[in-house]
Amino acid sequence: MVRIGDGPVTAGREDWRAVAAALNVRMATCRVGQQELADLAGVSVATLRVLQRGGGGRRAQNATLAAVSRALGWSSDHLLRVLLGEPLPDPGREPAWPDPAGSGEAEPAGPRDSAPDTQAEILAVLRRIEQHVEGIARHVAPA
Repeated sequence: MVRIGDGPVTAGREDWRAVAAALNVRMATCRVGQQELADLAGVSVATLRVLQRGGGGRRAQNATLAAVSRALGWSSDHLLRVLLGEPLPDPGREPAWPDPAGSGEAEPAGPRDSAPDTQAEILAVLRRIEQHVEGIARHVAPA
């Protein structure tokens, strides 16, 4: 079992390209963009881009990988397991959510079905609410 902590991931064999591949496939499958995922995970778009590229010298914190995993409807340790090459749970056991287009087909689990159960997720929701309130205030405020 992988332990999720706040510090950076430290292991002899880290596969950041595998993290990038898993992240990019999941984002495409869930039809979620960088900004939406960054907001849901409570991370910056720049951090998400680093993860999507899978290269470079900058490495993500365990807490960042956990927040992005949860925002995509995965378990907290999913991306960390991918990074370390550990076995993953059966993807067929992931919950589904209704198709927003109304086709009646179920979509794979993703950001829209994640319940805020951690401080990072709650903070991401609060940030989104704050952004919406600021947008409304700009439209209502006299010029």
